Amino acid sequence: MTNKELHTILGLGIIFALRMSGVFMVLPVLTIHVSALTGANGYLIGVAIGIYGLMQIIFQLPFGLMSDKIGRKPVIIGGLVLFALGSEIAAVTNNIWGLIVGRALQGSGAISSSLIALLLESVQERHHIKAMAAVGISFGITFATSMIFGPIITDMFGLHGLFHIITILAILAIIFTYIIITPISFCPIKNDENLFVMFDKIKKIFTHSQLIKLNFSIFCVHTILILNFIALPKAIINLGFPLGAHWKIYSIVMITSALTVLMCVICCEGKNYTGKILIICMSILFLSELIMLTNICHYRMFFLGMQLFFIAFNLIEAILPTLINKESPKKYKGTTISIYSVGQFLGVGCGGILGGFLLEIKGIWLILFSALIISILCIVMSYILR
Repeated sequence: MTNKELHTILGLGIIFALRMSGVFMVLPVLTIHVSALTGANGYLIGVAIGIYGLMQIIFQLPFGLMSDKIGRKPVIIGGLVLFALGSEIAAVTNNIWGLIVGRALQGSGAISSSLIALLLESVQERHHIKAMAAVGISFGITFATSMIFGPIITDMFGLHGLFHIITILAILAIIFTYIIITPISFCPIKNDENLFVMFDKIKKIFTHSQLIKLNFSIFCVHTILILNFIALPKAIINLGFPLGAHWKIYSIVMITSALTVLMCVICCEGKNYTGKILIICMSILFLSELIMLTNICHYRMFFLGMQLFFIAFNLIEAILPTLINKESPKKYKGTTISIYSVGQFLGVGCGGILGGFLLEIKGIWLILFSALIISILCIVMSYILR
């Protein structure tokens, strides 16, 4: 791998980290702090969480197609500008509807598919797997650190201060994109096909049976993730742990899950165990939800359920993209990735709206029960994929 390729991978990893920090840091704290905004209720809190994912769904394919027409870099910068504007609106508002507008604007900058396409174009084909793995590591580290620092920052500066910091991170990502990223194009992609041809190609990917199953699986997993993040902050507080101590819990859980996932990847490297591991992970996902549901008042068992969930989730997040890559038509990797991303954000959006609705009706128990039911679907789907 050349120095320029390493330079591009490092730069894109930093951009991913800066942007996704702004997405992940709000997850552990939004449910608690949004209730102080004017007009807030359980349902609107869920909308504020889920609207980001829904806007990603709407704009993911248009941004991907636009990046084929005018280039990846301008689209990425434009998406980051939208994300920064939305973050600042969320930072200055005192009304739940202002937060919803800010989160919607954040979500409209749907650049994840463009970033991945830029990565694949900037690295020789034989290094694609290494490049994707490097970005995956960046993503995992960002997720773990965001879960830790989100509650710490919010405890120190409040929710408004957190969104101001997210705005700064987005601006830094814009600077990195503009100055540092200079992609090498081994295989330039210029989409000059007419709309009818493009529609036909996209339709074939949407109707690919194995890809449908994989996309449905990631949808279910991300729905469960957001349901948990709506329930977990309140559940942990009910167990007697103040919000300021949540980062300690998340840090232990995240470090343990990262080490466990690393050991699993090392042990299974070069072995064709992907299908079996996916079934095991989905089963652990179900077990984790069952433990949390039945031990809401017992913190040791509840935290065990949390730990199992994040181990299973991180492993699934590593496995499913590799399966998507294997099933993708050779010339349509970017389109396939964008549809996969839509599945992720559809799960985020539906999980937020469903979780907010359930929170308003019956509270934490019903949210965890719903996650348990969805985890059963995940097990069934993993058997079908095998």
